Amino acid sequence: MKRLLALILTVVITACIFCGCSGYNDPTKDIQVQQSSDKYRNVYQIFVNSFCDSDGNGVGDLQGIISKLDYLNDGDSDTDEDLGVDAIWLTPIMPSPSYHKYDVVDYYNIDETFGTLEDFDTLISECHKRGINVIMDMVLNHISSIHPWFEQACEEVSAGNLDGYAKYFKIKRFEQDPVNRENYTRINSDYWYESNFSKTMPEWDLSSDATRQEFVNIAKFWIDRGVDGFRLDAVKYFTDENTDGTEFLRWYYNACKELKDDIYMVGENWSDPGDIYKTYESGIDSQFCFKYATTSGGIANAVRTEQNGNLADRIKNYNQKVKEKNPNAINAMFLNNHDMVRVSNSLESKGLSFEKMAASIYMLMPGNSFIYYGEEIGITSPKTEGDENYRTPMIWDSDSPPNINVNGQSIISVPKWGGVKQQEDDECSLLNFYKRIIKIKNQNPQIARGEITETVDFDDKSICAYYIECDGETLMIMHNLSSEEDKTLTISKEIMESPKVRGDLSAGATEEKDTHISLNGDSLFMPAQSTVILKSE
Repeated sequence: MKRLLALILTVVITACIFCGCSGYNDPTKDIQVQQSSDKYRNVYQIFVNSFCDSDGNGVGDLQGIISKLDYLNDGDSDTDEDLGVDAIWLTPIMPSPSYHKYDVVDYYNIDETFGTLEDFDTLISECHKRGINVIMDMVLNHISSIHPWFEQACEEVSAGNLDGYAKYFKIKRFEQDPVNRENYTRINSDYWYESNFSKTMPEWDLSSDATRQEFVNIAKFWIDRGVDGFRLDAVKYFTDENTDGTEFLRWYYNACKELKDDIYMVGENWSDPGDIYKTYESGIDSQFCFKYATTSGGIANAVRTEQNGNLADRIKNYNQKVKEKNPNAINAMFLNNHDMVRVSNSLESKGLSFEKMAASIYMLMPGNSFIYYGEEIGITSPKTEGDENYRTPMIWDSDSPPNINVNGQSIISVPKWGGVKQQEDDECSLLNFYKRIIKIKNQNPQIARGEITETVDFDDKSICAYYIECDGETLMIMHNLSSEEDKTLTISKEIMESPKVRGDLSAGATEEKDTHISLNGDSLFMPAQSTVILKSE
C-alpha cells in the first residue's frame, strides 16, 4: 500500500509540477534516472553535531543520520520523494574534545557523542544499499594537543629527546621568540610547536616518513570499513619550508589509490587560483571552488544583480586551467559550508526565487555539487560571526524545532519557508526545487561529466547560456536571471539543430503564478527566473 501511494503521489506531482496544472507536459517524465557508478556525485555535507539527534541528548549522531537516509536517497529511482543525492560528506567523527571535532585525539575510533564503530559500519552499509557513497573528513594538517603522541612528544622534548615522538610534529628550537609568534606555542624555554589554527591544534610534520606511514595506516583503517573517499581539511597549509604541499598530496592520493583504486578525494583550499591550479598537479580529484561560492561570490552576485557578468565564461576558463594541470579533475561547486555565513542570508530578503536560481546555477555547472545540510530548505545563519551560527540544527519540522546544542549553546534558525515537513507538502518549495534539479542532473549525466566548450551570447545580460559537451553529445543550459522579464529567444539552427527540452526549472513559479518554459519550433519562451536544458534531437 505504501508503494502504491508513493506511485500515485509521483504521478500527481509529475502531472502538476511545477506549481500549476495548465496542460503542462513535463519533459522529465519519460527520461530514465541514471545511477552514478563513478566519482561524479551530488554530495550532501552533514555537520554531524547538528543534523539529527537520535537519543535526545542534544547532540546529532550517526544513528540520527541513519534514520534520515531515506530523506536523502531512498534507493528507488522511480520515486520523487527523496532528495536524490548519491554521496554524503561527514564532518569529523573521530574522538575530539571540541564540538566540531577538527582536533583529533584518536584517528581509529568514533567520538562517543556520535556513536560507535558499529554504528558507523551500519551507516556505511545502509548508505551503500541506497547507492550513497560516504566521504569522510580527514584532518591531516593538525592534531589535538591532548593526543597521547603529542603529549609524549612534549615530555620527551622537555627531557632533551628529539628522536622520539617529536619527529611526527613541527617542533622547533628558537633561542628567541619566533617572529611569527602567533603561529607557535611554547613547550619550554627553547622549544616551540607550530600551531597555525590554535594552541590546541599542533601541526603534523608532513615531510616526516614516520608521519606519512601513520597516515597510510589511518587511511587503510577507514577504507577497510567501506569509506569511499576523503575530504581533506586545510590543504592550503600543507606547504611550508619543509614540505611541498603538492608533492605531499600526490604521495597521499597515490597511497590511498593503492588501497582503493577508485578513492575520491576533495581538498579544502581557499587560496588564490594560481595555488589551486598548482595543487591540482598532485592528481587530486577535486578542490572546492571557493571563487564562485559564499554570499559575495560570483554565483550569488549574478543572482542578486540579475546579470550574467560573464559567469559561464569565467567558470569555463577556470575549468580549462584546472584541466591543464589535471585532465581528470572534477570541479567541486558549492554555495556555502560550515565555515561561512549561509548564502540564504544574502538572498532570502530578495525572495524564494532568488535562492532557487542560485541553486540552479551552481548545480548545473560541470563537476560535483556539494549541498550544505539545510541549504535545500533555506536555513540562514542567525548571526554573521561565530562558527556556531553557521552550524545551527537541521529543521525537520518548523513547528517542533530540535533541541540540539551547538558548541554548548541552543541556537535555532528556522527557515522562513518552513522545515522539511512543511516544504515536502509544498510543490513550490525550495526543497522540491532541489529535488527537481538533482533529478534532471541524474537524467542527464553529461552535465556533471562534460565541459563548458562555448558560451552563447543572446545580446541580453540577464541570459546566461553555455554548451556542455560530453562523449560527443552536446547540451545547452540557459538561465534567465531577470526576476521581472519573460524572454522569448530564437534558437536558430546555428545555435542548435532540432532542439528538444530535456529539463526545465521555473524558480519564479508559485501556486498563483503558473509559468513554464515552452519551445515551439525555434522560439523558446523562458519566464522570469527560469532554467532550461536543451539537447539536439
